[in-house]
Amino acid sequence: MREKIKMNSTGLTKEGKKTGTFRTTTKNKRTMTDKLKKKYFDPRAFNKDTGKTGMHVMFEEGKL
Repeated sequence: MREKIKMNSTGLTKEGKKTGTFRTTTKNKRTMTDKLKKKYFDPRAFNKDTGKTGMHVMFEEGKL
């Protein structure tokens, strides 16, 4: 059975706070028992190399 999960961003803003960006997806909890981690684009994450916002960061599974 597939259940909805929330993917929370690990990206940080220019001030060093969490962006609060999240995505929702589904996963089969019977076959995937570990926490899901995947890289997605976060438009609020600050990129120190370019000095601009928006970069790909890891999203980790959290509570919905």
